[in-house]
Amino acid sequence: MADDDRNPEEEFQELMRRLMSGDMSGLDPEQLSRLSGMQIDPAMMQAVMNQLQGAFSGAQDGIDWSLAERQALHIANQDGLGVSAGQRTDIDQAFALAALWLGEATTISDLPRPAKAVTRGAWVSATLPVWQELAEPVATSIADALTDALGQQAPEDMQEMIAGAGRLMRTVGGSLFATQLGHVVGRLSTEVVGGGDVGIPVMPDGDAAILPQNFADFGRDLEIPDDQLALYLATRELAHARLFRHARWLRLHVISQVREFAHGIRVDTDALEELASRFDPSQPDELRSALESGALLPQRSEEQTAALTRLENLLATIEGWVDVVTEDATSRLPSAARIAEAVRRRRAVGGPAEQALGSLVGLELRPRRMREAAAMWRAVTDAVGVSGRDGLWDYPDLMPSAEDIDDPAGLVARLTAASRGEAAPSDAMDDALAQLIAEETAGGSAAGDASPAGPDRSADDAPRDDDDPTPGDQRPV
Repeated sequence: MADDDRNPEEEFQELMRRLMSGDMSGLDPEQLSRLSGMQIDPAMMQAVMNQLQGAFSGAQDGIDWSLAERQALHIANQDGLGVSAGQRTDIDQAFALAALWLGEATTISDLPRPAKAVTRGAWVSATLPVWQELAEPVATSIADALTDALGQQAPEDMQEMIAGAGRLMRTVGGSLFATQLGHVVGRLSTEVVGGGDVGIPVMPDGDAAILPQNFADFGRDLEIPDDQLALYLATRELAHARLFRHARWLRLHVISQVREFAHGIRVDTDALEELASRFDPSQPDELRSALESGALLPQRSEEQTAALTRLENLLATIEGWVDVVTEDATSRLPSAARIAEAVRRRRAVGGPAEQALGSLVGLELRPRRMREAAAMWRAVTDAVGVSGRDGLWDYPDLMPSAEDIDDPAGLVARLTAASRGEAAPSDAMDDALAQLIAEETAGGSAAGDASPAGPDRSADDAPRDDDDPTPGDQRPV
């Protein structure tokens, strides 16, 4: 059959066969334009083929995260808005005054580098490595599941070809997810106001920033002077960055808990197979929508629910501390209470972080217990002062637990007792442990009384001084 006699479907099959076999010669826009009979946009197909060709020619396995970066930067920079000299000056002044006020509200030291105003594109470049780390477990799962689903849906006469291109198919699945990650992070860059606005440590360690491009949108309906809004947000941003800089273990703790949740994700293979069975290359929006909405992620398992609860408590503890410190530092600010309420409402209805991680890893980040955690930190501050409160971030074992959020009085009692040099009041767990130790001790004493080696043992059995090894004695005992 001559090439001109083939219908568009046969042309498309031929292109896919050549792609799978690695024969990339002769693929030009003119040939792709013949696919218009299938209502496929030749420009779109050219881009797809270029991506697939790049995936095939790449010798390394894994996901090409550069796709995510290009997509995110495209969205972040599409408005062409930069940061003016006046905006940088205003933000720099706000950060300088915020640093002075924080010096009175917390004992945690200042950052090693000055905070600054950044563009959306700069925020994307700074935070994308963390987003990749958080999304990698799910990206791998989706890529593997897509490979299996497409293999099962392929016709019999194409099974051998599909099996021989397993690495390519997995790379394509990962590329789809990487592109979607870039879309989400790029969209997020148009909404966040500061580096700590997401609640998790996405900025590099010790860095703090505000995005002036999004600043106006945040305060548009608040009717609050821009200088007060900038000062409050700068104080909150610095408090968040200082905490993670001081408690070096905290960053790894948060990211590990997010990844622990993500590792438990399993793709809904039934939904994926159904999508693959009706997938139309000329209409990729359905697949893009499924990835963006999280429709391919099934309901959470019990293990994931438990991991999510631990993560929510951790984030609430962090956000509660930031709230209290920011409130104390901005007490001179007339509109501080109104701005704080606006920030809380923004987080309560599902902020940018929840939307981003919800679509990427099925994780809803909404610190529902933030108000309770803030009340706990306020009670601790009133009881033991700023230094005693901030000292709880020195080591992981000292950090308040979920039970402390439920019962701040118990935490306060322990801290005040420790500050007076007294033993902390016992709780139910302490009492149970003491009873267990007493029972074990009583059982051991009874066994010791029945031993023949009692007080009447002979002089030959008495221990000699040279039988008692001294410190540093290396003889076998």
